[in-house]
Formats: sequence, structure tokens, C-alpha cells
Amino acid sequence: MAENGYDDLEKQKLLLQQHEEKHFTSSEIIRDIIIGVSDGLTVPFALAAGLSGANVTSSIILIAGIAEVAAGAISMGLGGYLAAKSEADHYMRELKREQEEIISVPDIEAAECGEILAEYGVEPHEYEPVVNALRRNPQHWLKFMMKFELGLEKLDPMRALQSALTIAISYIIGGLIPLSPYMIFPVAKDAVIASILITILALLIFGFVKGHFTGEQPFKSAIQTAFIGAIASAAAYSIAKVFRV
Repeated sequence: MAENGYDDLEKQKLLLQQHEEKHFTSSEIIRDIIIGVSDGLTVPFALAAGLSGANVTSSIILIAGIAEVAAGAISMGLGGYLAAKSEADHYMRELKREQEEIISVPDIEAAECGEILAEYGVEPHEYEPVVNALRRNPQHWLKFMMKFELGLEKLDPMRALQSALTIAISYIIGGLIPLSPYMIFPVAKDAVIASILITILALLIFGFVKGHFTGEQPFKSAIQTAFIGAIASAAAYSIAKVFRV
């Protein structure tokens, strides 16, 4: 019997080695890039379009745009840092609470563990050995409860800093695209046309790539992203025209 169990284990290991999973596992980084680039493309684009509607020079638009990109990158990066830090703090609070409950009320926690397994169609006579095995290993039991009862995963200690830098850099990259024509064309009317064309193209490409990574229809995502950017810039341009002195 022991030999058969060993053979089954070796077969499982062999199957796992032969089967290579190809799941995408960098969703947090992609999310941060999407947040940074989408805002970076849209906000400076709308600002530049609005100032162009007020008939100011390209140099003024460029200075205002660069200032906005700098401020926006800092603000967005700080927001990403605080959000990730809050997630990490929440995880540690729940980890401490769950650890105390495993020590103080182990039977209740074991019952909750069985209830979780039952939700996956596991019968009591099947999950009782699993629950007992987890009770013998408190660290694995704690990890199980954090993941399956609370739905919480331990975060990378560098996650907050990584999120801040990723969002900020992505915002800068996205923000420089609509501003680049103002570095070339001294007349704002010429620059705004080039900015619209290059930014709409960038939004289409970005939306397509975003759709690919997020599971949306790429073409639909591209059109939606470009449409939102166009609406924002058109609104800013129109408001500047209406309120121009």
C-alpha cells in the first residue's frame, strides 16, 4: 500500500512537471500601469486642449502641461502607495485576529474550515481528515483561513513602493504624449491638431493592449478608451472657448 502511494505521488509530480501553466500573474502591475497611463494620457490632453481653446502660446501650454504631469505623477503615485499600504495594514490586522482565534477558539475555527470545504462539495467524512491535518500545522491552518475564509493574500513588502513608482512613471509617460507636439509646433492651433491625432492613436493602442490583458474585447476596449479621451478634451476645449476673455 505504501509503495502504491509513493508511485501515485511520483506520477503526480511527473504530471505537474510535464504540464506548464500559462496564467498571467502580474495583474497588480498591469493595473497600476493602466491607472497611470490612462490618466496620464487623458488629463494633460484635456488640459492642453483647453488652453489651446483659450488661444495661448504653445510655450505656456507646455509649461502648464509639464507642471500638471509632475503634480499628477506625485499625486497618483502617493495615492497608489497609500492604497497598497492600507491593504498591507489590513492584512496584518486580520492575520493577528485570525491567529488569536485559532489559539483561543480552535473548535470554532475548525468548524469554519469544514464549512469552507463543504462549499466546494466536500463531504464531512472527506474533509475531517483535512481539517485535522491543518490543526496539526497551525501556520498552514492560518494561511488557509486567511485565503479561503477572508480572501486575503499576503502582499509583497515592496508592493506599496512598487505601486507608487509604477503609477507615477506610467503617468509621466502617458502625459508626455499629448504634450510632445507643443515641443515642436510654436503655434498652438497647429500643435493641438497634432496632439489630438497622436493622443487618439495612443489611446486606441493603449485601449487595445489593456483589453488584451484584462480579458475585454481589445477592439471594444480601444474604442471606449479613445472615446473617453476625446470627450474629455472636447469638453475642456469647449469650456475654454466659452469662458475665454
